[in-house]
Amino acid sequence: MPATEGPLDDVTLVARARDGDTQAYEQLVRRYQGPMYGLAVRMLASRGDAEDVVQEVFLTAWRRLGQLQDDGAFVGWLYRTTTNRCLNVIRSRRPTSAVEPDEQESPVPRPDRAVEVGAQMAALSRALQQLTGEQRACWLLREVHGRSYEEIAQAVGTTATAVRGRIARARAQLAEVMAPWR
Repeated sequence: MPATEGPLDDVTLVARARDGDTQAYEQLVRRYQGPMYGLAVRMLASRGDAEDVVQEVFLTAWRRLGQLQDDGAFVGWLYRTTTNRCLNVIRSRRPTSAVEPDEQESPVPRPDRAVEVGAQMAALSRALQQLTGEQRACWLLREVHGRSYEEIAQAVGTTATAVRGRIARARAQLAEVMAPWR
C-alpha cells in the first residue's frame, strides 16, 4: 500500500511550480496569501489596495519563478516583493490624502470591550499611518510577521543597522501616540 503524501515543504512546492505544476503554486498561494495580505492591509490601511498588491505579487512571482536562484528563499522573496509594492503605493499617494482605517476584522464578544478595542485599533492604525512607509514596513515585518532584522533589511533593501534604527524610531513614535491607551 503506498504511503499518503503529507504537506509538502516550500522548497519542494517551489521546485514543482517552476516546472509548471500549477497545483503546487496554488498550494504556495494558499499558504502565504494570508500573511502577505495582512502585511499589505496594515501597511496601506486599505483592504482594496492590499488585495490588489497581493494579487500583483503572486502573479509576478508566478511569472518570475524561474529567476529565483534559491528555492528556499521564496518566502523572503514574497515579503520583499509585497513590501516594495506597498511602499510604491504609499509613495504614489498624495501626501495630503487622509486614509481611514477599515472596519475591524474580528468581532469581540462584549460590546463595551468591543468599543474600547475598536477605538484602540483605530488609534493604532492611524498611528501606523503617521510613520514613514519604511518605518511602517520594518515595524510590521518585525512585530507582526516576526521576521529577523536581516530578513527585513533584505526585504526593504537596506542594512540591518538601518532596520534597527527605523524600528526603534517607529516604536518610540507609536509608544508616544498610544500612551493614552496604557
